[in-house]
Amino acid sequence: MTESYSAAVSTARDYYNSSDADNFYFTIWGGEDIHIGLYDHPEEPIVDASRRTVQQMASLLEELGETSRVLDIGSGFGGAARYLAKNFGCRVVALNLSETENDRNRKMNREQGLDHLIEVVDASFEAIPSPVDSFDVVWSQDAILHSGDRSKVLEEVARVLKPGGRFVFTDPMMADDCPKGVLKPILDRIHLEDLGSPGFYRQKAKQLGMTEEAWQGHHELVATHYGRVLRETEEREEELAAVVSPDYIDRMKKGLQHWVDGGNNGHLSWGIFCFRKQ
Repeated sequence: MTESYSAAVSTARDYYNSSDADNFYFTIWGGEDIHIGLYDHPEEPIVDASRRTVQQMASLLEELGETSRVLDIGSGFGGAARYLAKNFGCRVVALNLSETENDRNRKMNREQGLDHLIEVVDASFEAIPSPVDSFDVVWSQDAILHSGDRSKVLEEVARVLKPGGRFVFTDPMMADDCPKGVLKPILDRIHLEDLGSPGFYRQKAKQLGMTEEAWQGHHELVATHYGRVLRETEEREEELAAVVSPDYIDRMKKGLQHWVDGGNNGHLSWGIFCFRKQ
């Protein structure tokens, strides 16, 4: 179903399928999570801060249990899916567009004895291959930015979410008052025309009959996180060079600095949203 992918999603798919990207994220993030972390301090290990984000998001979902069905859109290596399945016994569909990441996901699910609870699906979140009212929870971490049609993604989320179900997610966003044009270095690097914003997600969710239950804003962590990843990349550059091309490492360091600058300038936002479908 590759032909059904939007241009932005196809670009992201090709990127995350590349050996350079796969090896970089697997090495630097620790093999489970690929998203912004909730840091206790700027030098905290990325893997610990990233896992704290998963734990904090899960704390908003008191209904999770063995009868719950969860859809993780843009599931990456599947760290969140394994955390939810292991700690709550729920069934998780891990939907992701990168076959390379999905292969790692399936392998780790088998190794951790969780493959009976987690189904890994190769698909785009712009066309979720599930019926109406299929899931109690839709979950996403720092993935929706890669869509060229974020409205469509939220429409798909609302379609597959059961009435009363929750949509909990994070996404790197532009600030609601971000001046036009200042994010061009970031957008050019990730081949996007724009980013979502807190205001965009609030407005679209409301249109789709979803009520905001929580917003835990942590815009300051954009610079903290990407700065932490940049330092880790620089400190482990010799190790990375064994599995990642020098050109990729150089471009990554420049790209990470753009995110740090955008965060420090107050042009970017990030946090945990939780909406409930009426």
